[in-house]
Amino acid sequence: MREAYICAYKRTPIGRFGGALSAVRPDDLGAILLKALMEEHTSVDWEAVDDVIFGNANQAGEDNRNVARMSLLLAGMPLAVTGTTINRLCGSGLDAVLTAARAIISGEADLMIAGGTESMSRAPFVMPKAETAFSRQAEIYDTTIGWRFINPLMKELYGTDSMPETGENVARDFGVSREAQDQFAVASQAKAAAAQANGRFDREIVPVTIKGRKGDTVVSRDEHPRADTTMETLQKLRPLFPSGSVTAGNASGVNDGAAALIIASADAAKKHGLTPIARIVGGATAGVPPRVMGIGPAPATQKLLKRLGLEAADLDVIELNEAFASQAIAVLNELGISPDDNRVNPNGGAIALGHPLGMSGARIIGSAALELGLAGKKRALTTMCIGVGQGISAVIEAV
Repeated sequence: MREAYICAYKRTPIGRFGGALSAVRPDDLGAILLKALMEEHTSVDWEAVDDVIFGNANQAGEDNRNVARMSLLLAGMPLAVTGTTINRLCGSGLDAVLTAARAIISGEADLMIAGGTESMSRAPFVMPKAETAFSRQAEIYDTTIGWRFINPLMKELYGTDSMPETGENVARDFGVSREAQDQFAVASQAKAAAAQANGRFDREIVPVTIKGRKGDTVVSRDEHPRADTTMETLQKLRPLFPSGSVTAGNASGVNDGAAALIIASADAAKKHGLTPIARIVGGATAGVPPRVMGIGPAPATQKLLKRLGLEAADLDVIELNEAFASQAIAVLNELGISPDDNRVNPNGGAIALGHPLGMSGARIIGSAALELGLAGKKRALTTMCIGVGQGISAVIEAV
């Protein structure tokens, strides 16, 4: 049986909303990583790449018209290399990696690049065309996150709760307290701060150089973490909704960034001088009510573990995307895993690091692959919730 291996992983730093990376287009973010992979792996015949697959959730602005193809052309990859862009909202980057792996396992490809790019800072405003002459019904949507051009029937059937509202719904339906959410957020920040301090992220980050009038600025560290976060500071934050528990401090950020991985068959890795670091064992998706989209990783993971004949105890590293502390805790409880289990997000999660939508899935599977090797562990789960009510999960094993 053919198998798919992660052979390399790189990412940009994650920028704050309106921060340093807001000056960089999403197609350029993708191109920066592809250039870095090409420069680092000179033994690869880049014309042999079967496809470049990027995840991207917005696609309304500079990331329109197939940002994967745009990025590879900007990076100077051979014209013969193709690119395609996947949109499974927050799960796009992880879906891109799984799609590449399936192409290799099926025999339709041997060498792939997969990842994701997102600039939430540069997301545009959009508006529909007028349905009648001289219409005064123009409505403008901010495409940074959330619903736009809502189908009235969708709203009638399922509601169109905002992402923070879904976080509140999960907290209420699954009994997750404000204190538990804040404790989880503090832990995420502390783990990310430790990872930054000990240089853990240096293994995966490609610095981004931004040209300016007064010289170049090099961004080499994630901007979103707040190392000084405490329970006291979080408890002072107002909930986003009256009588709610979700705050800006126990939710993920709105961010910019990109990540990319080289995925190859065993033969292709050997041919191109690549060293596999993890095998992609399998992936799964599951649907849930949109109003509690955050619980999606639980059924997706249960479905995948059952298929693979595994249990939660068989997992050594768990990378769970922290859209909200409420949903992360609820998912872990559903899986029978303690929220403070040291296997969970060992280097912090999206609450601390940020959540560039199309990038995050590629980041967590790439980071998990590196973590397995660094910690001498065997198996990792990566999982995340997805807007409009889905979850996506993947299992990888060290080689």
